[in-house]
Amino acid sequence: MSAEARLREQICLLAKSMFDRGLTGGSTGNISARTEDGGLLFSPTGTSFGRLDPGRLSRFDAAGTLVDGDKPTKEMPLHSAFYDTRSTAGAVVHLHSCHSVALSMMPDVDEDNFLPPLTPYSIMKLGRVKLLPFFLPGDPAMGEAVRGLAGKRTAVMLANHGPVVAGKDIEAACNAIEELEDTARLAMMTRGMQPRGLTGDQVQALVTTFDVEWDT
Repeated sequence: MSAEARLREQICLLAKSMFDRGLTGGSTGNISARTEDGGLLFSPTGTSFGRLDPGRLSRFDAAGTLVDGDKPTKEMPLHSAFYDTRSTAGAVVHLHSCHSVALSMMPDVDEDNFLPPLTPYSIMKLGRVKLLPFFLPGDPAMGEAVRGLAGKRTAVMLANHGPVVAGKDIEAACNAIEELEDTARLAMMTRGMQPRGLTGDQVQALVTTFDVEWDT
């Protein structure tokens, strides 16, 4: 099996795993990954994470031309913004995960640091997550908002919509976006209970020890 064939299978396997666990439903969410030759694979428009077909993924060459597969997701500009501004991005995942969306609607959330520091893992895997305003689905302005961050964030949260995470490869991106949703779930579960989160010194120790990108 070729490297691209393995990547196609991995994309579909991980997407189905997230769908089966309720991290995105129906035909929501989209996923992409860079191929060895500099091209890109995208989930097609209107498809379900639970039923992606490896042979029908949208295939773009290194010049950005669609060369194979079905019509790509309408959120392509959002993915492209991460690839164009982060040289280390090998994959991008966007979900409509329930708890992160719920947290994005809370009036007191920090727009510059969306996730509260409840566990070390969200800090280690995601860095500081930027909360972006609401955009209509498919609006190219979402991509422009990501470009405006100049590659300084690996993850953003689209208000009332869902998270978007870039990773070095497809597995890293999926692991990180699941950590985002888990942390948002903890935040919603403990909301109003004054939970003991990590201190500023503990956060800084994580950033230093694990070489975390921590844009200020």
